[in-house]
Amino acid sequence: MAEIYYIQVIRKCNQNCRFCSNPSNEKTLPLKEVRKLLEKYAKDNAAGVIFTGGEPTLYPYLPQAIRYADFLGLNPRITTNGQRSADISYLKLLLESGLKHIHFSLYSHKKTVHEYLTRTPGSYGNIIKAITNAGTLGIRADLNTVINKHNSKHLHLLVKFIITKFPFIRHFIFNNMDPGMDRAVEDTSTIPVLSEFEASLVQAMRILEKNKRTFRVERVPLCFMAEFPHCSTETRKIIKQEDRRTYFLDEKAMIEQRSWTHGYGNRCEECGVKPICAGLFKADIYYKTEELCPIFYDIEAVKKKVRNIE
Repeated sequence: MAEIYYIQVIRKCNQNCRFCSNPSNEKTLPLKEVRKLLEKYAKDNAAGVIFTGGEPTLYPYLPQAIRYADFLGLNPRITTNGQRSADISYLKLLLESGLKHIHFSLYSHKKTVHEYLTRTPGSYGNIIKAITNAGTLGIRADLNTVINKHNSKHLHLLVKFIITKFPFIRHFIFNNMDPGMDRAVEDTSTIPVLSEFEASLVQAMRILEKNKRTFRVERVPLCFMAEFPHCSTETRKIIKQEDRRTYFLDEKAMIEQRSWTHGYGNRCEECGVKPICAGLFKADIYYKTEELCPIFYDIEAVKKKVRNIE
């Protein structure tokens, strides 16, 4: 089954996010190595490639990497904080190189919250300008949001803001933060509580569905997903038996993720959807299994919906 794979091309960044899972180590991947990875992905029939970091727009050979991925039919994308692409001339260069798709990382519609989390003055204005530039140039733009303590109660307001200001954004990704990675360990104040973000997340998903947007949610157990189990990234991967391949610029190097389960609590044993639920990420380390509760969906109906929705 064709998959979208990832390459970290650089581990430098022009932000200093409090919960960054891949902080700077000053490494840069030589362009020849990028090309080898792209050739491998193409040979393995990958549906596309996402260039990440660090901040990929700081990679000096990003236009060349995009151009080669496009040549190989890999539908290149980037995940970006939007700081450099606030310059429309730079974004136009990436478009002309073959960039098909951008994932913008915005953490709040509130300037103070976004810049508190990025620890970068001006970062909010820049990403808003970068998203505007993508709309002007007609580049597909998705929104990535890390769920954390500081935005956990206004995710639905962020969604309303984006739908109103940037109607061309049609897809949203919510990633519950990984609290076991580097900076989050140093600053645990960013770690959310499941029960604190549940109401806002569910409301956000309902707003998106009503407005005919698509969305995915990662690292959130199905008992916190209301009527949207088919929108869980892990559930979709489990049902479709998909993998995820990422080349990291650290000791991990190439990681191929085939298992999509995390941890379970005692009450999960009586849950009707356990076979398609990934459980709780970092169970009883950072997130508490006592918050989990058994739920009962028609698993076959969920499977059917997953297979019918791209």
